[in-house]
Amino acid sequence: MSGHSKWATIKHKKGAADAKRGKVFSKIIKEITVAARMGGGDIDGNPRLRKAVGVAKSNAMPADNIKRAIQRGTGEIEGVSYEEILYEGTGPGGTLFMVEVMTDNKNRTVAEIRKVFERHGGALGAGSSAQWAFDRKGTILVPKAAATEDQIMEVAIGAGGEDYTDEGEAWQVVCPLPQLDVVSSALEKAGIPPTESTAGYIPKNKKAITGREAERCLSLYETLDDHDDSQNVFADFEISDAELQRIAEASA
Repeated sequence: MSGHSKWATIKHKKGAADAKRGKVFSKIIKEITVAARMGGGDIDGNPRLRKAVGVAKSNAMPADNIKRAIQRGTGEIEGVSYEEILYEGTGPGGTLFMVEVMTDNKNRTVAEIRKVFERHGGALGAGSSAQWAFDRKGTILVPKAAATEDQIMEVAIGAGGEDYTDEGEAWQVVCPLPQLDVVSSALEKAGIPPTESTAGYIPKNKKAITGREAERCLSLYETLDDHDDSQNVFADFEISDAELQRIAEASA
């Protein structure tokens, strides 16, 4: 969703920050566990794990939590085995959604995700029903407090980033997927650690929506994002800052 960070900022100011932080920790722990299971527990030899641990540290996750997540992934301590799945669907007004999940019970998860779509006027689709409308890119979030616009241009774009956008309290940098680690490393070396660095889906064309349609799409997006098994949600709708503020005030 274009503007998701701006919407998150508005929502956090309404008092949901602590709950959201717990959800972020849960997502990071799952990512670390899966990365360690797939590529081993050596951070230097496992780029996916190194990136996940970097994001964990930038979000102030305790070192013991990181260590246990790695050990669960490598099998040193008992843990849950997660499966990665990509779900695709449609939302109100013909909007398109991509949902990345990690689950230990895919039958339960698909049933729950299907119900979320249906309750919000959408439908869970078959494979490739939405993916055609997105480009696979690297996406990086950098807190506004950590970098100026000039620094983002100099460091991130200079290292291979394609574009950046103002997402309220953060800069979002988009780059070719092969450049994700390069751009993230350049930011870290410049003393600008990203809070998020991941492979994402960027819509080829954004759908501008307003009114009731915007409210329903935001509700669907939030409910999918809040699902326990959800790791990332991507959508092709776009809502203006003024409309986001209106919706937030109406739901206060």
